[in-house]
Amino acid sequence: MKHDETHRYLSECAAEASRVARGVPAERLNDPTHCPGWTLRALVDHWVLYTSHGLEHRALRKPLPDELTGRDFTADPDWATAYAEQLDRAVAAWADPAVWEGEIDLGTAAMPAAEVASLILKETAVHGWDVAVATGQEFRLSDDAARFVLDVVERHGELYRRYDGFAQAVPVARDAPVFERALAASGRDPRRGAVRTQA
Repeated sequence: MKHDETHRYLSECAAEASRVARGVPAERLNDPTHCPGWTLRALVDHWVLYTSHGLEHRALRKPLPDELTGRDFTADPDWATAYAEQLDRAVAAWADPAVWEGEIDLGTAAMPAAEVASLILKETAVHGWDVAVATGQEFRLSDDAARFVLDVVERHGELYRRYDGFAQAVPVARDAPVFERALAASGRDPRRGAVRTQA
């Protein structure tokens, strides 16, 4: 796939993530979620860290500093606005064609830059859905973007399951909407708004 197409899907997912973030009620942040052992605050912090700061730092080939990995982003009353702004910076960092060249060191291994971007896009979508479900919202994607996410989930599903990132796939109808199939392949049940794995 051409990098400009992937970048377009990154932009789409980021815009939807920003919209969902603005709909997270502050009074619900300490509530449990459908992700076992995760409060809404912990889920949002994970989502914000890896899908916005992580996305930019991967483009810049820089590790995430401890100051970010240990931050409670939701402690800022305007965290959703800050998240949207950081997502914009991160997506802009990937607008440079040179960023897509070569590999990115992930610490334990190196991976082609385009594949790293694809994985973070997938994280933005599936955790965006997690946050949306936990707060009574929907996470909406175009069919093209959803097909992209489904492809990433199917290609990397076994690796994620090996490290307890995904549960076993949930059966859904073959003619189910594309994004529902992607969620099901990642161990999430789109019909019940439930997830049977850790975030």
